Amino acid sequence: MEGAPVVVQPPGPDGGRRVTVGGEFVGTAYHLLDVIEFLRRRGLPKSNTTVDDPDLIEWRGGGPQAWTAGE
Repeated sequence: MEGAPVVVQPPGPDGGRRVTVGGEFVGTAYHLLDVIEFLRRRGLPKSNTTVDDPDLIEWRGGGPQAWTAGE
């Protein structure tokens, strides 16, 4: 698989960010703990990584601190 296995889309108007794992939609995150829970449910990460690891997560439209549109 090319790129990071997890993709977090830019915040929508309500602050929610669509999350995909391996190209499959897993849910909408409204804060960082939601992203962490989605990864936990999928058994990720397999190693000691952090949410700012570009090999694990591709943050589009802002990093893990961006939860409102336009940040």
